[in-house]
Amino acid sequence: MNYKDELDELLATVVKEGASDLHLSEGRCPTIRISGSLFPLVKKPLLTHEDIMGMLLVMIGDEKEKKFIETRECDFGYTFSKDARFRGNAFMQQGFYSIALRLIPKQIKTISELNLPPMLETFARRKQGFFLVVGPVGQGKTTTLASMIELINQERAEHIITIEDPVEYVYDQKKSIIDQRELGTDTDSFEQALTSVLRQDVNVILLGEMRGHETMSAAVTAAETGHMVFSTLHTNNAAQTIDRIIDTFPPSQQDQIRIQLSASLSGIFSQRLIPRISGGMIPAYELLVANNAVSNLIREKRTHEINTVIETGAQEGMIDMDRSLADLVRRGEISIENAYQHSLNPKVLEKLL
Repeated sequence: MNYKDELDELLATVVKEGASDLHLSEGRCPTIRISGSLFPLVKKPLLTHEDIMGMLLVMIGDEKEKKFIETRECDFGYTFSKDARFRGNAFMQQGFYSIALRLIPKQIKTISELNLPPMLETFARRKQGFFLVVGPVGQGKTTTLASMIELINQERAEHIITIEDPVEYVYDQKKSIIDQRELGTDTDSFEQALTSVLRQDVNVILLGEMRGHETMSAAVTAAETGHMVFSTLHTNNAAQTIDRIIDTFPPSQQDQIRIQLSASLSGIFSQRLIPRISGGMIPAYELLVANNAVSNLIREKRTHEINTVIETGAQEGMIDMDRSLADLVRRGEISIENAYQHSLNPKVLEKLL
């Protein structure tokens, strides 16, 4: 079998069918995900061990394949065509090899095209601060950040450095200089890259993911020292995000990071992709704008009150998740059932509906 041709055919199917993911596993048919649901490509034969390793070798090369065999997992990026790139993860399960591939479109959509709130443009235009996009895996966090970075790229002459594992969206340089660094290839760690970035005359930093308190500390320090820092975290909402960051640090350092975070945080955007009645997915979201009241709550260890600030902060651009879900239901975009499934407070949602 020509594994490159077979892989190209499968990836072309993902693009053609408007799928978001492709799953390749030994003993199963290739399977794609469309609008949140999985569909096996039953006309394709069951994949063998040789099929998986052959297609993986096409995507990662000999050196990374050896590392994968040793560690039994690896992250990678793969450019399929001029119109699409894929983020991949190869792993072992029950002694068998599997690959999960996520489509990263070449064309970066605008904030408006993604059905995101215009308020995000305000944060993209800031010169300094710390802005987080949060939510579970697969909810469009990377795509949202890419739209914000692309807005900067189109409007301002800045030096932007991204630190990712792996590099996902690849930017065409417009007004800005954009350097994209990949973990394992261009740098050994997020922390090391963040330490170096402060000596690279940078204006904007995109950190693909915050891992560990060392990385979080370096990111907050970068925001304090006159940079605009964007990153992601796998948390459910703004209050939980702040608590997660602080709790990551040893108790002796928590008061210090609380003070730093209260001063540097610009905002937190939490999003969920909900199946759309008309097909496809549409985001529901929460937006925290870090005003003086929020800064005080962080310093005073009263983060449990942040949800109330968001609920009453619409005039400052804040958005409550349940109001966002209720609005989508009223507009006929999503079903009531899906709204309840994604609500963190169904009783509040019930009142809004």
